Amino acid sequence: MSLKGEICVVTGACGFLGERLIRLLLREENLAEIRLLDKDVRAELIQSLEDCRGGTRLAVFEGDIRDTEVLRRACKGASLVFHTASLIDVTGAVEYRELYEVNVKGTQLLLETCIQENLASFIYTSSIEVAGPNPRGDPIVNGNEDTPYSSCLKFPYSRTKEEAERITLRAHGEELRNGGRLAACALRPMYIYGEGCRFTVGHMRDGIRNGNVLLRMSCREARVNPVYVGNAALGHLQAARALRDPQKRAVVGGHFYYISDDTPPISYSDFNHAVLSPLGFGIQEKPFLPLRLLFFICFILEALQTMLRPFVRFTPPLNRQLLTMLNTPFSFSYQKAHRDMGYTPRYDWEEARRNTTDWLASVLPKEREQMNA
Repeated sequence: MSLKGEICVVTGACGFLGERLIRLLLREENLAEIRLLDKDVRAELIQSLEDCRGGTRLAVFEGDIRDTEVLRRACKGASLVFHTASLIDVTGAVEYRELYEVNVKGTQLLLETCIQENLASFIYTSSIEVAGPNPRGDPIVNGNEDTPYSSCLKFPYSRTKEEAERITLRAHGEELRNGGRLAACALRPMYIYGEGCRFTVGHMRDGIRNGNVLLRMSCREARVNPVYVGNAALGHLQAARALRDPQKRAVVGGHFYYISDDTPPISYSDFNHAVLSPLGFGIQEKPFLPLRLLFFICFILEALQTMLRPFVRFTPPLNRQLLTMLNTPFSFSYQKAHRDMGYTPRYDWEEARRNTTDWLASVLPKEREQMNA
């Protein structure tokens, strides 16, 4: 069902996923208005959107997701929210309190504002890390939303995303001030890659430092299924369309969905090689240290981090949770999203890989120049 004439809010509008979602909305939906909510909205982004916005009005709301006045102004008169804003932290560099304030409290305040301002639909961008893997590294291969799994989330980022997802789904069906009901769902994308992914650039930098050889941090058998950013954005659009359809709304509302695509299952390290090898990068055959030894080193570094915390901020480059994530087979099917909301990936692996590599080729000269400066 079309979103024609709707006024929608996109939080995290300048983020990797948020920007791609806005471009998709402008291209495929005749919305009345898109409201860009972010802490710092880049002028060049707005300028780049002018040529493709058609008759859709773009409105900028700069501010913190914890600022209730900004939320109220952004949501007033709107009917749909895509909540993609989040603090992402995989190394433990961000204090738990700040992660909680943004990821959990910010989501709660936004939901409360939606109810006060009579927004009918709420789509929350969750994370695959809400599912795991658990500290034991128990694998899941081609799992789904009903796959049983004993998860024990210890990393602060994972815990805050899980709690934010939980309060989102719990808010489904809440009565709005006008007597209507809020419909809410959550999407759990796999690791998102594509043009603009800062994590892939980070791996490329490490490879440059290592003589154009990528570091191997995951074994080949630890296959996951990353999702291309264009398909992740499409999953959000399909969720919004489903929540507008009365029949699908009753099915989709209150549930979470894995968003993956047809990217072949591959380890994180081998994925980086797949998109960077056309640019002349090789990869280590094995991790530079045995995994058991790496786990022990991570344990020592985490203990040192705890002891030094009262005196100095020390963030290890690797921790046990991240090492477990990188070395656990963990893949999921998108079939429930296909069945319930009509999601089908638009970009196949070859096109997604080509787009990603072409973008990396465009930023590589600048990265080399900065490394040599």
